[in-house]
Amino acid sequence: MTATPVEVKSPVISAEELRRKLAKGRDVVLLEIRRKLDPAQGEQGRLPGAHVVELISQLAGPRHPGSGDNPLPGERQIQESVRRWGVNENSIVVVYTRENPAIAARAWWTLTWAGVPDVRYLDGGVDAWQAAGGELVTQAPPEREGDLTVKTGSLPTLDAGQAAALARSGVLLDARPDAAYTGLNGGGHIPGALSRPSAGNLGADGLLKSDEDLRAEYAALGAGGERAVGVYCGGGVGATLDILALAKLGVTAALYPGSWSAWSSDPARPVATGGQPG
Repeated sequence: MTATPVEVKSPVISAEELRRKLAKGRDVVLLEIRRKLDPAQGEQGRLPGAHVVELISQLAGPRHPGSGDNPLPGERQIQESVRRWGVNENSIVVVYTRENPAIAARAWWTLTWAGVPDVRYLDGGVDAWQAAGGELVTQAPPEREGDLTVKTGSLPTLDAGQAAALARSGVLLDARPDAAYTGLNGGGHIPGALSRPSAGNLGADGLLKSDEDLRAEYAALGAGGERAVGVYCGGGVGATLDILALAKLGVTAALYPGSWSAWSSDPARPVATGGQPG
C-alpha cells in the first residue's frame, strides 16, 4: 500500500460555502457526475458553469481481465479531461451528482488520486444547492484550457493480495449493502472484512452525517485509530463514499479499486459468507 503523500484539503463543501466562493470570484470548476450519459434524458439543468462528466468513460479506465468493473484511468486519459475542464493549479474543483452520492465521491477520489490539489464533494448535491437558493441553468460552460499537470498515485490503493492481508492485519471495510456482504443472494465477502454499507454515511436528508456520528460509527469498527484502513465495494465506486467520510474525519483509507468484481473473478480466492468477518 504505497502513495506519494499530498496535502488533502477538506473533502466536503456545503452549498452555502460554494455560493460564497463563487460570489467572491474564486476559480471554481464544477463537475456534474453521471455514471453514464444518456442523450435521451435531455438537459435537466445544471449548476451554472458545470461540466457534465460521464464516470465510466472519463473517470474510469477500460476493463481488462481481472480489473473489476471500474478500473482506474490512465494518466494521459485523466490529464486530457482535467485540461479540457479548465482546471488550474489554484482551482477548487467541486463535484456533485443527481444519482447515488457515491458517484460524486468516486470523482472526488479519482481526481485527488490524480494529484488535483483541491477537490470538494458538494454535500447534498443539486437538492442542497437549490435549497440554498442556487439556480440551475441549461447552457454548457464555454471551453477553456487548464494548466494543471496531474500525477496519479496521490492516494493509497490496494491490490487483491494487499486487501486480503489488510483484512487480517488492519481494518478492511466492505461498503456494499448487507445482503451482498452476507451472500444472501449469492457471493459473500473477503474473509476478515467488516461490513460498512456506504449508505450508512448519509442521514435521512441526504447529507453526510455529523463528524461526531461518523467518528463513533467508524470507531466501533476499529477505524480511526492506529490501524491501517482499506475499503472495497462491488466495483470501486461505493467504497469511495466511506473513504470520503473517513477523510472528513482526518483518517486516510486505501481503496481496493477492483473490489468484489475483481476479487470474485478468480475462483481460487476465498469467500466468506454470513454476518461475521470469517
